[in-house]
Amino acid sequence: MTKHSPFALQRPTPRVAAVARPPFMGRWLFLFVAALLGGGFANELSAGEFPAIQTNAPPMRVFGESDMLSLLTATLQRDYVKDRGELELICKQPWPELRLPDKPFTVKILELPTAGVTPSFIVRFQLCTEEGSLGTWQATMQAHVWRTVWMAHSNLRRGEPVNGADLVRERSDVLNVREALAEFSVADPNLEMAVSVTAGFPLLARQIKARVVIHRGQTANALVQDGVLSISTKVVALEDGAPGETIRARNPASSRYMSGKVLDEQTILISL
Repeated sequence: MTKHSPFALQRPTPRVAAVARPPFMGRWLFLFVAALLGGGFANELSAGEFPAIQTNAPPMRVFGESDMLSLLTATLQRDYVKDRGELELICKQPWPELRLPDKPFTVKILELPTAGVTPSFIVRFQLCTEEGSLGTWQATMQAHVWRTVWMAHSNLRRGEPVNGADLVRERSDVLNVREALAEFSVADPNLEMAVSVTAGFPLLARQIKARVVIHRGQTANALVQDGVLSISTKVVALEDGAPGETIRARNPASSRYMSGKVLDEQTILISL
């Protein structure tokens, strides 16, 4: 047996350098490992989602420019434009997208120009649901009222027959037209221009009239009817008359004055 000499070289025992760790790290690490082993936290992670948050907020939707224009157009068409034509609105300023309750809306007009809907105007309005007002807004609008009307493509003279005149049906903006527009059959031979008309403008009702077929001083047949009794006699027209109009006439034989409805170029119907 070999004996070691007390003077034999001894290998020094290696020292492990101490690693600094934050305070309480060991405790937090223990709790984290315990939670994983316990399964609660691990189960939540494996589910891949957080618990749902319960809320009583009502569902919302985006209320954009098209929604605003649709509501305003329908309201102004019904209450102001009516049957004058088809209203078109264009918003002249950017409209912000609003988040409002997802419920049916109505529009209440608060302020409009005295003239109503004009080519350019400012409107103040409220958006309302059954529960009440959602707020008040203001918008600057450009408007058109479209309607298919009779248009003169060339200048027309007073007394010119409508039948054969240079007239066409066109869709036109009639927002600034404040008078009744002409509605007639272009094939009617008893219509004529009551006044001269400039090309490029919608035809008004007052610019068309029935064509005069009996003239003042003209001798015509007066058909006198009394029940089943019918008598024809000669009279002198005292006024111009178109078919359907009532004019005065005089019987030259008896010097009696009478009134009758013009039937055609030669006949006046006298009713007793």
